[in-house]
Amino acid sequence: MTDFSGSFSGRVRVLTTISLADISGHELQTVEITGPQSSTDANWNAARVTYWGVSDVVAGNGTQRGYYVNEREDGGRDWGTFEGKVTTNQGGTVIDGMWRSSEGTGKFTGLTGQGTYKTRMTSPMELECTWQGRYELAASTRAA
Repeated sequence: MTDFSGSFSGRVRVLTTISLADISGHELQTVEITGPQSSTDANWNAARVTYWGVSDVVAGNGTQRGYYVNEREDGGRDWGTFEGKVTTNQGGTVIDGMWRSSEGTGKFTGLTGQGTYKTRMTSPMELECTWQGRYELAASTRAA
């Protein structure tokens, strides 16, 4: 397994919020966010990440789950899932969670990996995310 880390600055492209009538402050949100990555690993540096998340929060605190895809200029892609805890206080909104790679194309076929992430909303439409983890490429694609 290879250790790696990185970050990205993301911008909300789509956001939908539904206020529920069961308890005060209960919301469901769906979001699409995209942005360029910076990484210690050349396989992820300059990749563009897009993720789709669903949050279930009460007064800004709750959970988020979703899916992501990393796309590179050469056409290589990898994708996976994530889930985290949403916390909102006077300092803003932060999401701490775990991600897991599912698969990829090209040299990322057979990719396995997992790690953690921390996202901080810097404005209602922008965020900063740092992440770290480990991955392994399938033996048949390592030399690619």
